[in-house]
Amino acid sequence: MFTQWYTPIAGSVGWSALVAVIPILYFFVALVGLRMRAHVAALSTVILAILDAWIVFRFPLDKAVSASIYGMFTGLWPIGWIVFAAVFLYRITVNTGFFDVIRQSISGLSEDRRIQALLIAFSFGAFLEGTSGFGTPVAVAAAMLAGLGFNPMYAAGICLLANTAPVAFGAVGIPITAMATATGSSPLLISQMVGRILPFASLIVPFWLMVVMSGWRGMREVFPAALTCGLSFAITQFAVSNFVGPELPDILAAIVSILCLMILLRFWQPKTVWRFPDEPLSTLHPGQPTRTSRPRAGEIFRAWSPFLVLCLFIILWAIPAVKNVLAHATVLVNWPDLHLKVAEAAPIVNKAAPLAAQWKLDILGATGTSILLAAVVAKFILGQSWANWFRTLNETFRSLIYPLLTIAFVVGFGYLFNYSGMAATIAMALAATGALFSFFAPFLGWLGVFLTGSDTSSDLLFGNLQKLTALQLGLNPYLTMGANSAGGVMGKMISPQSIAVGTSATGLVGHEGDLYRFTLKHSVALVLFVAIITTVYAYVFPNAIPH
Repeated sequence: MFTQWYTPIAGSVGWSALVAVIPILYFFVALVGLRMRAHVAALSTVILAILDAWIVFRFPLDKAVSASIYGMFTGLWPIGWIVFAAVFLYRITVNTGFFDVIRQSISGLSEDRRIQALLIAFSFGAFLEGTSGFGTPVAVAAAMLAGLGFNPMYAAGICLLANTAPVAFGAVGIPITAMATATGSSPLLISQMVGRILPFASLIVPFWLMVVMSGWRGMREVFPAALTCGLSFAITQFAVSNFVGPELPDILAAIVSILCLMILLRFWQPKTVWRFPDEPLSTLHPGQPTRTSRPRAGEIFRAWSPFLVLCLFIILWAIPAVKNVLAHATVLVNWPDLHLKVAEAAPIVNKAAPLAAQWKLDILGATGTSILLAAVVAKFILGQSWANWFRTLNETFRSLIYPLLTIAFVVGFGYLFNYSGMAATIAMALAATGALFSFFAPFLGWLGVFLTGSDTSSDLLFGNLQKLTALQLGLNPYLTMGANSAGGVMGKMISPQSIAVGTSATGLVGHEGDLYRFTLKHSVALVLFVAIITTVYAYVFPNAIPH
């Protein structure tokens, strides 16, 4: 039995925390300064963290390696499985041509650029975030806006700004699911906390987009549309995240907001059709389908139906009776040299307590399996041949090899931090901020997303840190874990990876600095907004925090 040691450097929490944070700082420098590929940076960080844990924190080398590998397996299943299945389903719609029907069903509703931004950047972008995530919303939505005739800088910047509130529930809830798995917490309670923070942002972001595009006067002209879009999204996001779980808030909120905005547009249109001042008259509607080329209602329903099936399967998988049946195919593995072989110590716990390390291979019960079954159903709905289906499967796997490796290494790094006690050491140091920590908790998630490009990675890196720090301070850990994810999404628009996706999708390669300056002030303002909300929950409405 190894008992965690939190003050190996001169008996000081501060100095020990500085040494513990070295692998994290290295990871940031490797990504941003050295511009390493994400999987290479993550792997080298794991190696450095193993050495740090072994040499400084006296964590036995065999246990350090075992904890890292345990985390890597968890990163691949269930986390990587969800990512793979979600992207696969999205690619089926692309390869069968039905994704273009989805695009036309949205872009053909209005000629006003502001309305198109609400539909595509905010609502449809949120739908893409909910179904696939990992850069897909910015890449697809920005390319669509540019194709419709948007100024390229605004096409990229608007999509980056819009891709905020939905990110915490992206890729069928993977950021929250990953944090819950890594911290041994309830995914529903984390979902509820995030769902009590982000709807405020969801409500104001559509108005924010309109002001950025057309100023306050332009925003007032489309006030009904912005209100309809934001309010319908926020209400649905709150309800689903609090009463269903983290998997469906984005998908259902996006669908509801799109439908509400479509209904509004049947009875209301802005008095003037707004376009960019420098937009050439000859290219006002590039790619805009004419009335005769717009898809029929049956085609639109068929194109959207795979994602409706996805919703049904995810809801079905969440029913307790179904869960119990599917659980019969679950295999639990007591991880060698780790399960009940490492103990937390005071002041993290009142008395030494061994930590469990069980890897769960829930072959049928995993969310990823439900998504894969939806992909099988989609094959028949969209009329895809088996040959094309398997070709799409192969293309998806090949395109996700490195992202999946990155996820595995990052989770391995996070698990090593937890089992070695290094995360607890940093948490004890952060606890010195006292009453201010509830305000700074979102900034930790924001920094993590800025440097990793992923709310999932940020939650994996800092989720347990947020939990332990909250426990040290007597705060509800679900408040700080929710703050990490909610604050983290505001760093997405300034992440180097997101910036690169945005410039690539809109032909702005080489203008990354311009796009960064476009988004930076909005990112800082929004994370401050989240920090204020988190602090209000902590000290004004503590009973509103789930527990």
